[in-house]
Amino acid sequence: MPHFVLSDVASVIDIQPSAVVSRVIFRDNRTEVTVFGFDAGEGLSEHQARRAAIVQVTKGRLEFIVDDEQLDAKPGFWLHMDPGTPHSLTALEPTFMLLTLVDAG
Repeated sequence: MPHFVLSDVASVIDIQPSAVVSRVIFRDNRTEVTVFGFDAGEGLSEHQARRAAIVQVTKGRLEFIVDDEQLDAKPGFWLHMDPGTPHSLTALEPTFMLLTLVDAG
């Protein structure tokens, strides 16, 4: 069975000063996985995804707001959101995050 292995997701990007960086590490016809690197104080304003989204924090810390609920996202944090769920985030320290988008069906 074909497979894809990445031993250290943080190795695919470098956190840049005063920036948000990202890189797609996997994509097929139903799934897209992106690694994000946030410098402290950087983030994403409120938005919504058209697909189901899974967020995982691998290093650092985020203030994550989803459906007006403030969450403290540290390493090990895992969150599933239905399509259209409003959310935003701000890095409280340099942070690596995985975002998995999944099409229904």
